[in-house]
Amino acid sequence: MTQENLEQENNPAGEETKSEEMSFAEMFNENDATQDRIEPGQKVRAEIVRITKEWVFIDLGGKSEGALAMSELIDQEGNPTVKEGDTIDVYFLAVERNEKIFTTKIGGAAVKAHLEEAFHSGIPVEGTIQKEIKGGFEVKIGGGRAFCPFSQMGLRKTSDNEQFIGQQYAFKIVEFRDNGRSIIVSHRKILEEQRAVLKEELKDTLQVGQIVKGVITSIREFGAFVDIGGIEGLIPISEIGWGRVADIHSVLEEGQNVEVAIKSLDWDHDRFSFSLRETLPDPWDTCSLAEGTSVIGTVARLVDFGAFVTLAPGIDGLLHISALGGGRRINHPREVVQPGQSLEVRIDSIDREKKRISLSLPQSEEAVKVERKKGKKPQEDDMREEFHRFKDAGGEKKEKSMGTFADLLKKKIDN
Repeated sequence: MTQENLEQENNPAGEETKSEEMSFAEMFNENDATQDRIEPGQKVRAEIVRITKEWVFIDLGGKSEGALAMSELIDQEGNPTVKEGDTIDVYFLAVERNEKIFTTKIGGAAVKAHLEEAFHSGIPVEGTIQKEIKGGFEVKIGGGRAFCPFSQMGLRKTSDNEQFIGQQYAFKIVEFRDNGRSIIVSHRKILEEQRAVLKEELKDTLQVGQIVKGVITSIREFGAFVDIGGIEGLIPISEIGWGRVADIHSVLEEGQNVEVAIKSLDWDHDRFSFSLRETLPDPWDTCSLAEGTSVIGTVARLVDFGAFVTLAPGIDGLLHISALGGGRRINHPREVVQPGQSLEVRIDSIDREKKRISLSLPQSEEAVKVERKKGKKPQEDDMREEFHRFKDAGGEKKEKSMGTFADLLKKKIDN
């Protein structure tokens, strides 16, 4: 039904009338006796039942219908963005000529007349970013001016303010003072409402282990945050790659599109974690390392019982502390090696199922000969240590059990 048809239906004699501007409340009260109760600014989800050249009609339940301008639901090329049967969210605007008029946002000439009502009812308004001013942007709304702080333009900060100039956006009026001479608007509130709807939809579709697409929003020392559309979560640094990542910026950057695996979903506390590593090939599947070979690795970290050495990205082997001393006893691996040090190691065993590699330090033939020549002295040192442990135990029975071995130690020490 066109605007012309609506006028003809209410003016059968063809008489021309001049509509008076009325507030939402006045128009509503005038038709309250014949219309179903619905408040101006009320948000409604309804099904599209009919589309004409100028109007889109929606089903409000029962025999009641509403209408909104087709111009609100076309793309830049002028093509409709909806079809009959679609469900859309709209705001009740007013009753005009016994017809409930709805809107997705107030735009055009209607803005100026309804700004205060839009403020009280929370109906979005259309505005165009004119220029950047101190603290934010000047926004043109229905021939008037409004102010949008930088913090209210998007969900997160950006250093590129030029991208907004000249663009048209939907805003919520957050302050309306001095009869409209001072208006503050927010585009962020629109985005937050859209995000909340997406979040509710995601609750029914997402599950742990699922692969989803997202965009890196920020990078910290402990990981990177990714937005998957509706929710934002963390990729911990340990989940960025199979190998150790020293500098996250060398792997990821803000604005980068990624695919991640869902690790955890905590809807109650809005905590979500993702893994980039699980979407990458497992290095163990292509590992060409072989037992008995020597390779150059890098000491990744030290623990009390040894040193972990990175042999390839994502593949570490353990060099046990007993293999680090070169025949002498050490208390901690740091006495011999340091993290970041390049080291030649020998692969003693590989357990591909458990993803474990046992390492040792290779010995040259010359080192073996030297050790054989000096083999007696280390043995004596070991015997002395054994004797002191025996004495500290202080057991008569243990001394007898040692037999001639204890006597031999005593003689060596006395000599």
